[in-house]
Amino acid sequence: MGQLIFPILGVIILLLIFSSIFTVKQQTAALIERFGKFTSMRHSGLQFKVPLIDKIAGRINLKIQQLDVIVETKTKDDVFVRLKISVQFQVRREKVYDAFYRLQNPHDQITSYVFDVVRAEVPKMKLDYVFEKKDDIAIAVKRELNEAMMDYGYDIIKTLVTDIDPDVQVKAAMNRINAAEREKTAAEYEAEADRIKIVAKARAEAESKRLQGQGIADQRREIARGLEESVDVLNNVGINSQEASALIVVTQHYDTLQSIGEATQSNLILLPNSPQAGSDMLNNMIASFTASAQIGEQMKKTNKNKEEAEANKNNDADGWKD
Repeated sequence: MGQLIFPILGVIILLLIFSSIFTVKQQTAALIERFGKFTSMRHSGLQFKVPLIDKIAGRINLKIQQLDVIVETKTKDDVFVRLKISVQFQVRREKVYDAFYRLQNPHDQITSYVFDVVRAEVPKMKLDYVFEKKDDIAIAVKRELNEAMMDYGYDIIKTLVTDIDPDVQVKAAMNRINAAEREKTAAEYEAEADRIKIVAKARAEAESKRLQGQGIADQRREIARGLEESVDVLNNVGINSQEASALIVVTQHYDTLQSIGEATQSNLILLPNSPQAGSDMLNNMIASFTASAQIGEQMKKTNKNKEEAEANKNNDADGWKD
């Protein structure tokens, strides 16, 4: 019997020794109670406690933690939207006691405050402003949480609005509006491009016609200068201006016939090219020049008679006044 007592006592002593030793992980705090009353707080490393008397009441994580809260609420323009709020929080080292003993469930407490703040802020905004002012919502949530959770030993590091999810039909409508706006912008750019092309084409055509007209004018000017020189040459040999003009016209007529005949891809043109036709042309031109000269002389005489009649009328009027 005595031989069994010593081994049993040895086992009991070993158990008591092992039960008095415990470890605490890094960034963790352990709270020790004695007969249900808090006695001490232990941090990372190898720790000791009184066996059978002291016990570990709990452990507190001192790392930065994140809690994601999804809140469904309604905007000012009556659109239901789901917001995902990510809250990053941490237990303060000097407030571990309050964090463990004063607050039963910190996650539920933080969630309640997030719901309260979001459902107070978002209904004041239209849906478009919710997207634009998400940082303001996050700041309001952090401010409210800091004021509420600081007394319980929690420090709110940061709050983020990580997702804004409107109703499916609302998203489809927003996509249609966005697509319509982009199509409108594209149509405006295409219309502007077409207008630029039309203006550029019109300017090019105007410049082309201007240059074409300038070329024709230069060509006619050179032809007139050449005819003038030809008439001067013929006048020097005793041929008057009318005869010289007729001779030049006939010469150009036959030059034209020659150039048409030399062209390989010209269309068929029927022109009078007999000597009699040339003679008739010359006679007609001389007759037209003669008739033109007679008409000019007649117009000069008519204008002169009118001027004389007007002058006589004015002289008679002056004499009557005297």
